[in-house]
Amino acid sequence: MDGLFEVADAAGKGSLAGNTHASAPLAVRMRPRTLDELVGQQQLRAPGSPLRQLIEGDQSMSLLLWGPPGTGKTTIASILSGQTDRVFVEVSAVAAGVKEVRAAIDAARRRLVHDGQETVLFVDEVHRFTKAQQDALLPGVENRWVTLVAATTENPFFSVISPLLSRSLLLRLESLTDDDIRAVLEQALGDERGLAGGFTLAEDALEHLVRLAGGDARRSLTYLEAAAGAARAAGSTTIDLATAETAVDQAAVRYDRDGDQHYDVISAFIKSIRGSDVDAALHYLARMMEAGEDPRFIARRLVISASEDIGLADPTALPTAVAAAQAVQLIGMPEARLNLAQATIALAVAPKSNAVIKAIDAASADVRSGKIGQVPPHLRDAHYAGARKVGHGPGAPKPYIYSHDEPFGIAEQQYAPDEIADARYYQPTALGAESAVRERWERVRRMIRGKGAR
Repeated sequence: MDGLFEVADAAGKGSLAGNTHASAPLAVRMRPRTLDELVGQQQLRAPGSPLRQLIEGDQSMSLLLWGPPGTGKTTIASILSGQTDRVFVEVSAVAAGVKEVRAAIDAARRRLVHDGQETVLFVDEVHRFTKAQQDALLPGVENRWVTLVAATTENPFFSVISPLLSRSLLLRLESLTDDDIRAVLEQALGDERGLAGGFTLAEDALEHLVRLAGGDARRSLTYLEAAAGAARAAGSTTIDLATAETAVDQAAVRYDRDGDQHYDVISAFIKSIRGSDVDAALHYLARMMEAGEDPRFIARRLVISASEDIGLADPTALPTAVAAAQAVQLIGMPEARLNLAQATIALAVAPKSNAVIKAIDAASADVRSGKIGQVPPHLRDAHYAGARKVGHGPGAPKPYIYSHDEPFGIAEQQYAPDEIADARYYQPTALGAESAVRERWERVRRMIRGKGAR
């Protein structure tokens, strides 16, 4: 049974934070001990929030924590057990089976009956549990023999059984911001549990570690510990950029998300897609992702490019880009890099047309210059009383022709105001799928505007 689940001792008040020792990893030593020490997740720490009520009110309610790695799921479980004086038990979702889950719950029930001691049962990566393993948790949750805290990085509505979902309070954790990660690192530098002021972290090295962390506090502390070890080995108390690069075996990407690099690289990225150079586009995409650029920003630019540079030359470009943007929201980084890469490749190899942006720009220019004109009478709304009296609808000098009653579903009649009757905004190219659109539009335009239309 040893190794399949871990039980904290009484000295730690049942929390992981109380069981740390000097040789423990920095990320473990710096684990927050109270909800107020937790970095980020303001929506969960706010006064009156369900989590704060649960901890400060010492209630017995099971939690389902859903969020990216390194955002505080294990920490919340530890805080819950520590601040409510419960025993902390961690079950390995990788190694434990139904037998081990039941054993952990039985032990918790005995502690509750004999000693009155409640137990927090923490299950990390609960989505890895089979249905049978998740079913084994239900008796402990239903009878409140344990306070279950189950953590998952995957959508629980797809990976957790409904009975467990309905009996748990679902809390969504957000990725930590750069400022959050910066605060975590700066605290670890000076805290007695951390590096205790023994090292100085150069500003560029700090920014490098923040970018590499990608919103994962645990990863940031692991990198900091490695960098401190490298500095110590070199006989230095300063962690400079070169030391940080060596320690984590990754060069710093010179990229200022608020400066020239941000605009230069995204510009080169879009222009490479427009120029159909897949390799260059992928280079700039990788450069942005490695530097920690907001993937939503990249996705938005892909959606714009799909209409601006491709349009109807490949009608699948826009759905592809939108799907990538949705995947970024649903999955998050680092996995969503695959979706961004797929969309980048698809847009780069697609036939190109700027007919869409030229069309809307030309139409907008006419509107701004005052070419507005009146809506033709036969097109105006005729659903209100008195419409016929003012010449709208059937009473108009030229009655509206219902397109669906005409051959090919196209009626010869005026749609545009007189001022722009001859305007040609959309001029399709002969590239890709837009070639077929061009042929159809030219035929349709002649049918709508009469044989004399140019």
